[in-house]
Amino acid sequence: MSDDIRRDLSARVEKLLSRAHPDGVGELDYLRARFDEGLAWVHFPDGLGGLDLPRSYQAYVDDLLMAGGAVGSDPARNAIGIGMAAPTILAYGTEEQKERFLRPLWTGEDLWCQLFSEPGAGSDLAGLATRAVRDGDDWVVNGQKVWTSSAHLAQWAILVARTDPSAPKHAGLTYFLCDMTVPGVEVRPLRQITGEAEFNEVFLTDVRIPDAHRLGAVGQGWEVANATLMNERVAIGGYARPREGGMIGIVSELWRQRPELRAPEMHDRLLRLWVEAEVARLAGNRLRQKLIAGQPGPEGSAMKLTFARLNQQISGLEVEMLGEEGLRYDDWTMRRPERVSMTGRDAGYRYLRAKGNSIEGGTSEVLRNIVSERVLKLPPEPRSDKKIPWKELPR
Repeated sequence: MSDDIRRDLSARVEKLLSRAHPDGVGELDYLRARFDEGLAWVHFPDGLGGLDLPRSYQAYVDDLLMAGGAVGSDPARNAIGIGMAAPTILAYGTEEQKERFLRPLWTGEDLWCQLFSEPGAGSDLAGLATRAVRDGDDWVVNGQKVWTSSAHLAQWAILVARTDPSAPKHAGLTYFLCDMTVPGVEVRPLRQITGEAEFNEVFLTDVRIPDAHRLGAVGQGWEVANATLMNERVAIGGYARPREGGMIGIVSELWRQRPELRAPEMHDRLLRLWVEAEVARLAGNRLRQKLIAGQPGPEGSAMKLTFARLNQQISGLEVEMLGEEGLRYDDWTMRRPERVSMTGRDAGYRYLRAKGNSIEGGTSEVLRNIVSERVLKLPPEPRSDKKIPWKELPR
């Protein structure tokens, strides 16, 4: 790192905390000031929350802010906005869209959700049927989306819709930024096996979206959506954590604190999972280092795949260790949570919730195909429908 840049960043942090420390002005005003100072995402452009610096300087800024007693933006509260919408808007948005959306997204004033999957187009996302028809300066959208996290809280959504049914399924899609508060948007809860309803189904009936809220060119939706999905998988599977962070830490601590639960065969399984979790953590560090040099690639799919498998195996081991106690789950009320947390809950909740990890953010089956084709360079699966007009495909 350049000493001159470090000194400049230190001065910026000192200036920020002297005039807008969260303890004095509150978190929202602090986050606004942090964005305006270019310390939200230092690798973003100047004026859009960044300073046009390499991504590696962000950790230095975060350490300075933490040492000064300042909190950061809470990505768990607006995970889709920060992890998916922001990098996509930066890559494909107009200057007006970047100015309009990035600041309130960073501060958490605008929460975001993702309108991608449909009842008939989950793993085969390119087969989606939600239609957007041009009407003057607007697009009129009709369709149904499903498995939409936080739709009950979101003000905005990233949306992919079909604008040309005569084109092959990958070519006839367009990407939009959808206002979730306009007429025609209906959000219904989907109750999960945990008893909660963090997911939703969303019905779109004659929803009008201005063409100014189209992201990318007409027909470019598949390319833009892929950029979003690559960022999503990094956000889910490649985020930073300390050693024994996450699920493996919970089970390791249980092993240490409850010697009566120990069994030789479980010790071997715990040791193997601990090593795999540590390998995954170090691989995630390597993935984030690669991000410094550019956009995320298919390696993020491998990280997300590993994350899902380990969470399910570790939570299963925890339930087995606890025996009958592991089946206890004391909160079956239908809650509408703002965020998902695997800590502070019963082992039964963790076991049930981990089942969703292999579905959300791309199913494990699809991710295996991505890894095999784009990382290992194996022959792709035959796809006979890629050149056929979407409207001629059987459904």
